[in-house]
Amino acid sequence: MTILDTEDLHFLRHARQKALNSEPQDLYSDTTKREIASILRCDLSLIISEEEMKILKEQFRIDQSILHYIPFLEEEINQTQIENWIPFNERADFVFIGNFLHEPNWHTVQILKTKIWPLLRKQLPKAKLHIYGAYPSQKVLQLDNPNENFKVLGRVEDAKITLAKYRVLLAPIQFGAGAKGKFIDAMHVGTPSVTTTIGAEAMKGDLDWNGFIEDDTEDFVKQAVKLYQDEKLWSTAQQNGVLIINERYNKNIFENEFYNCIIHLLSNLKTHRQQNFIGQILHHQTNQSTKYMSLWIEEKNKKKSEVFSPKSDEIVS
Repeated sequence: MTILDTEDLHFLRHARQKALNSEPQDLYSDTTKREIASILRCDLSLIISEEEMKILKEQFRIDQSILHYIPFLEEEINQTQIENWIPFNERADFVFIGNFLHEPNWHTVQILKTKIWPLLRKQLPKAKLHIYGAYPSQKVLQLDNPNENFKVLGRVEDAKITLAKYRVLLAPIQFGAGAKGKFIDAMHVGTPSVTTTIGAEAMKGDLDWNGFIEDDTEDFVKQAVKLYQDEKLWSTAQQNGVLIINERYNKNIFENEFYNCIIHLLSNLKTHRQQNFIGQILHHQTNQSTKYMSLWIEEKNKKKSEVFSPKSDEIVS
């Protein structure tokens, strides 16, 4: 059995990035064709986002039988953990965290630096914004400015321990796909967040977000200030995060379903593959191209050897 763990749909992220740069959003690019072909060749593809499941099934007509929705598998947040969270009055400042090899994170930090933070620090001049993430390039490090209370601090050993110290996570994400692990980590340690529609996409279902979702810059800043200053609102946001983790990412809900899916496919693999005939065609074409490429290389090598005399190393033609 061949299982593809997609994590997120790359073609969707790339299309959204192009649209952000005023280019047409092209969901039918070469990247899409390669990625969809990979999904069709596999017996099962793991999809982390319900929105991406919808796109694959409705827009690209991918059969449900070769797709399996499986989100982050998290431990349930219990009351003991909640009681051990650092309280509101012992926390301070804003935080963002994200690996800088991932383009959406770098773009988000630029939005924070140029649009969000200049407005936010006018209203909260004593607050700081700390930026964390592995692999910061020189262009990232150059954004560090202590005079503006904007600090770029690089990689951390434990994201949860770091996030637990801050009052609010800011993540004005403009493009991307999949689900965002930074929010899962923040919810686990009781750190509310302000993000965008794209940032929270497919993560909360019908539940309330653990903070605010705003796409307009001024509204984003307004809600960040409100969340930072209002302890009651902040505590409600924490509890929203608990519900999201326990109801939408609880591994006990999804593990058995995934296990049963694998057992069923293993027991019916031949029938399963026959039903995915397009996948069989793609496999056939791939194998045929490899076969004829091998024959071509063999003939090429044979002709190379003929330019040497069988009795000497001298070139004869």
